[in-house]
Amino acid sequence: MTTAFPENQQTTVHRPSIRRFILPIAVALTVLFCLAPILWELLTSFKTDDAIAEIPNVYFPGPNQLTLDQYQKLFERRPFLNYLFNSFLVSLASTVLALGIGAPAAYALARLKLQGERIILAGVLIVTLFPPILLFLGLLDIVRYLNLGNNYLSLIIPYTAINLPLTILVMRSFFQQLPKDLEDAARVDGYSTPRMLLDIVLPMTLPALATTGILTFIAAWNEFIFALTFITREDMKTVPVAGAQLGGASPFEIPFGPIAAATVLGTIPLVLLVLIFQRRIVQGLTSGAVKG
Repeated sequence: MTTAFPENQQTTVHRPSIRRFILPIAVALTVLFCLAPILWELLTSFKTDDAIAEIPNVYFPGPNQLTLDQYQKLFERRPFLNYLFNSFLVSLASTVLALGIGAPAAYALARLKLQGERIILAGVLIVTLFPPILLFLGLLDIVRYLNLGNNYLSLIIPYTAINLPLTILVMRSFFQQLPKDLEDAARVDGYSTPRMLLDIVLPMTLPALATTGILTFIAAWNEFIFALTFITREDMKTVPVAGAQLGGASPFEIPFGPIAAATVLGTIPLVLLVLIFQRRIVQGLTSGAVKG
């Protein structure tokens, strides 16, 4: 007795997809490639001097090759907590000023019909394309003329000015995504413009403010050239400058351990900041997909 099968019937064989194996491996290699320098600095900051100088390199130090002496040397040689405070003060002040000035300007460009709006936006965009180093000589003359050397304002004002165009462009794009009907309804209900901005618009823009603020804060925290030139007092230096100027016990010694420890300590505040505002950052980056 024979069994007839349909001619078009085909047996399906479930084969493992190659993407299931290639994609996780590619992601793991990419993450490892990006984190390798950070992990190397972290390991170096905990190694002993002998393990750091050993040839070939010690990639996985043993228990007897780990120590906290590098951090102890760092705080013994330099007032590193003071450097952290200086960087935090300058970065926070410039971020608050950039958001305080840039957000209202972005709202005006997004909602008001201004004459020459395209020219203004083109000017803001062109300023963002200028490397900050091109402004160095002009800012140096201004700092000298105003006698702002060794003053926090010599860093806060340039950082605010440099980050202001990016703040305006990002916030303007976000304001354009907000539904204008909410603002019209608030005006019908009797809200004044300042009250409407504080009670309705501001809570809706918190993700964008967090995203822009963190970008501004990181840029100000990592800036080196202006901080190196405008600030020469030891107790007013920022973390990047202080880390670059770490010296050894003799002119012929390069303190790899304390430099690695300074790098780790200078990165921890930025990592904590991103982790704290992680949800706001994701909302700010994906807010462009929301249509009013």
